[in-house]
Amino acid sequence: MKNTMKTLLLATLLAGTTSMAMAEAITLRATANSNENDEDYDGLVVFKNYVENASNGEIKVELFIGTQLCAKGDECLAGVADGSIDVYISTSGGAAGLFPYIQVLDLPYLMSDDRVAETVLTSTDFTSKLRGMVMADSGDKIRLMTIGNTGGWRNYANTKKRVHGPADLAGLKMRTVPADLPQESARAVGASPTPIAWPELFTSLQTGVVEGTANGITDIMNMKFPDAGLKYLTLDGHSYMGAFWWMGQDRFASLTDAQKQVVVDGFAALQQATFASPKRKEIQAYADFKAEGGDIYVPTADEKAAFKAAAAPVFEWFKSSVKGGPEVLADFTAAVDQAQGVVDGERALELK
Repeated sequence: MKNTMKTLLLATLLAGTTSMAMAEAITLRATANSNENDEDYDGLVVFKNYVENASNGEIKVELFIGTQLCAKGDECLAGVADGSIDVYISTSGGAAGLFPYIQVLDLPYLMSDDRVAETVLTSTDFTSKLRGMVMADSGDKIRLMTIGNTGGWRNYANTKKRVHGPADLAGLKMRTVPADLPQESARAVGASPTPIAWPELFTSLQTGVVEGTANGITDIMNMKFPDAGLKYLTLDGHSYMGAFWWMGQDRFASLTDAQKQVVVDGFAALQQATFASPKRKEIQAYADFKAEGGDIYVPTADEKAAFKAAAAPVFEWFKSSVKGGPEVLADFTAAVDQAQGVVDGERALELK
């Protein structure tokens, strides 16, 4: 009889423990308005795998790829703030309505290459400073977790002709996102900015509503833009295609310290995955673009200097027109200078 009672008591305790564990289980709802061919998806898969394994199953990550939870930046960020979405990725344009200063990454020709850009985002305090500004401006509701990459570097592509310099962009109807900075950048180099939603760009190129766009090669090929007449690509690399990864601060604050560490480390793994993914995918993308008759041109040093000189007015516009612009630009240029110094030092050692 005693053994039976002990068995029943143990079973009851175990059931209670199991119920408690189930009650304490956490599910993070993460969304990306892209598809499974995108770098954002690659990053989320790595994040999910890391967080679920490192937390021993305490934290589950549920992925929503596409527009299942939300469709536009402001809508998605509202979901992050109210807790209906836990993790969301946007470009700078997607979040510029709320945090216009993050467009600083879109300022042209500030970073020389991937190595410098990745050092800025991993080894300086630039992201931390942006995080503080975002927290203040969102009423402590939205947290910037990390900045990765989504598509490499923006380059000028068009349906009309090979572009050697700003003179070749004069009057060209250039697709931009609705955010102000890309439109100012297009005007600075002589193009005519035309805001077009991403899903409408294929038809807009096909019908001549726009004649050009500024995108990375993986996006160009994923969207089959050569089928819409896009033929010419100039690899000027004018801006780094930063991916901003957001999380609800209330949700983050609700985690234990150990769980927070797992999530933070998960975002670090995600960041590295998004750095690597475009480099691999662009190999085939460039080959496919050429196979479809695409023309790829690399500007000379003088031509790139002409692009940079033409873009100079954008910096004054940013400082005078964007809230927090002067402060963020100063922080960013300081981080770039620091990163360039680190990379130059590493290169010097590697060449010995």
